[in-house]
Amino acid sequence: MKLTLVILALVACVTAFSVPTQKVKIADKNFLEKQKFLFEIVHRVDEPLMFEEWIKMGQKLITDKAQYETFDFYMEKFWESYKLGALLPKGEFFGALVKTHHKQAYGLFNFFYYAKDWETFVRNVAWARIHVNEGMFVYALTLAVIHKPEFEGLILPQIYEIFPQYFFNSKFVYAAEKFDYEVFSKLTMYEKEYKDILYKDYSEFTGNFYFYTKDWKTWQWYKMMGLDQEWYVEDKYFLRENFAQFVNDPKYVDVVKGLKKFYMPVDYTRDIDFFNDETKMTYFTEDLGWNAYWYYLNMDYAFFLNGKQFGLDKDRRGEYWIYSVNRSLARYYQERLANGFGEIPDFFWYKQIEYGYDPQLIYYNGIGYSYRKNYYDFYTYGKFEMYNQIQNFFSRVYKVLETGFYKTADGQVFDLHKPEAIKIVGNYLQGNADTFDKYFFNYYYLLAHMYFADVDYTDMEVFPNIFLNFETMLRDPFFYTFYKKFTDVFYTFKYYLKPYTQKDLFYEGITIKDVSVSKLVTYYDIVDFDVTNLLNDKMTFVDGQYIWDKALLARQARLNHKPFNFEFTIESDKVQKGVVRVFLGPKFDEYGRVIPLDYNRKNFVQIDSFVYPFIAGTNTIKRTSKEFSWTAEDRITYTELYKYVMLASEGKYDFPLDISEPHNAFPDRLVLPKGWEQGMPMQFYFFVSPFAETYEQFSNFDYTYSSGVGSG
Repeated sequence: MKLTLVILALVACVTAFSVPTQKVKIADKNFLEKQKFLFEIVHRVDEPLMFEEWIKMGQKLITDKAQYETFDFYMEKFWESYKLGALLPKGEFFGALVKTHHKQAYGLFNFFYYAKDWETFVRNVAWARIHVNEGMFVYALTLAVIHKPEFEGLILPQIYEIFPQYFFNSKFVYAAEKFDYEVFSKLTMYEKEYKDILYKDYSEFTGNFYFYTKDWKTWQWYKMMGLDQEWYVEDKYFLRENFAQFVNDPKYVDVVKGLKKFYMPVDYTRDIDFFNDETKMTYFTEDLGWNAYWYYLNMDYAFFLNGKQFGLDKDRRGEYWIYSVNRSLARYYQERLANGFGEIPDFFWYKQIEYGYDPQLIYYNGIGYSYRKNYYDFYTYGKFEMYNQIQNFFSRVYKVLETGFYKTADGQVFDLHKPEAIKIVGNYLQGNADTFDKYFFNYYYLLAHMYFADVDYTDMEVFPNIFLNFETMLRDPFFYTFYKKFTDVFYTFKYYLKPYTQKDLFYEGITIKDVSVSKLVTYYDIVDFDVTNLLNDKMTFVDGQYIWDKALLARQARLNHKPFNFEFTIESDKVQKGVVRVFLGPKFDEYGRVIPLDYNRKNFVQIDSFVYPFIAGTNTIKRTSKEFSWTAEDRITYTELYKYVMLASEGKYDFPLDISEPHNAFPDRLVLPKGWEQGMPMQFYFFVSPFAETYEQFSNFDYTYSSGVGSG
């Protein structure tokens, strides 16, 4: 699949950053002990804790207030709920956006976050692992590891490795949970029935003499290889884009030595049921990296965390959140165009939702996720008070944007027709803790998700629904329809701002003379995802040490692109630093009509930004897609990370703190839309601006192992 290009360029005034070279730190013994604990405490988290060391540490929750920096209201309520048996029971579905669940999770997070020392933290975490709902436990622990300043560099496995149930269909999950190595080792492969095979010699390609064709679909790559949805032995290495940098390392060979690996081919919900036309796009909307990115964005900038306390206000959290929503919708729209679809459908309060969705997911307690049929009317839920609250929020926001000012309950007045007011509008839209008027705006976001999942104000035990957790909601086409209302508010805000003048946009002394772009080519590659947490076999310990000798893998085809590069020719009249930004957007709509730039600007996605020290005269800059600062390649798996930690604990390996990609980076492979075989027209927009340094970059965090959340 190919993309064809049109190039636009502009020179203007804003700021950005680049990444300097810095030596990577090596973990010491103390760090490795902490990292080992975090990896073990979430291992097979939906089963009883089997590590004796942590069972002993988790006998009771530390409730001595002297052991905490703060002992707040939410912690007291959590402890009272536990004593009264009112906590969400283990095994029940946890929804981060269910009001009753949220309050308890907030209290648990505070027990983790405010612990004064590592021992108190470990005891609380081990206790919670034994006594608290599994989903709530992982949610609170993830927030604590990300935000607790002392934990910089420590990591958890990716969310899709902790809870594969949130990302893979129930058919695969059942097969993984039933996997038994002793039985598998005795199985023999039987030839397919006569009517199911095409007698043609494909052995030179597949090693098999037949080609399985019954019910064959074009995306079923495994059938082209003579495979079925069964378990197979992987005797070489974990498949991923960057595997070469590991398999050629002798230390890596030591790490995976003796590890038995088994994989099963798995696809998306399109492979089970083609629910409607939107099902064509499940390769994108159900992509693990796409969903994990949204999850970690909302962990980094959790709506209930105080901006000043956690430093999130330094990052202009509300503005960044709505920017990320807009970028996600623009990227989704590009993928829609690649599949022949048009605009993201608008959301109307009293209109049916045309496209239903069946996630084909099953929670770890065995209950399947609810689904929405085609042409569904949410108004049939009842709960009119909640519905009206959500409506009133949007009505209120539109009204204050129209009037141009907002007066809070305590008498403060804000001018909303100034550019800096985006901070206020962004906070309102996220419904975060920094909103100036918490009475009106703080909980609408949570209530909206509760309503669309058919959950009432006081419900505790609820049916699994993808709209109640950040890691699952992007799977549903309705997510993009509803969140389009957020971007509509954003563009309404921008409508009332004064337009830029030529002076605002003109960068005197810099001229973009030429930009060349290499060919953009996308393809589907095959990758292994670690789902070992689904294993149900007996855990083996030798001298108290866990023997991790098996790995279960989900082998999946996903969208990727070949590396591409830019070559800029830019003239400068003096020595100066400048910022180069690169945006990618569509050229034509679904009918082949050119999209006017004024309207099309919302469909551009910023794919790169870097600082460059211009010299006087002509500057030739070469930049590759591998250098993009906000993206990441495939991450090393949970199994491999644990093996590395254990090897380092024995003094046989130097464990670098940057061994894994940043948790919140966007997948590099999803930068480009799928495109068309004959070439899909796209256009680049290049933007150069002065770089105004107000402080030394990266002076307040180490970028080699920290993503700098809350650093400004």
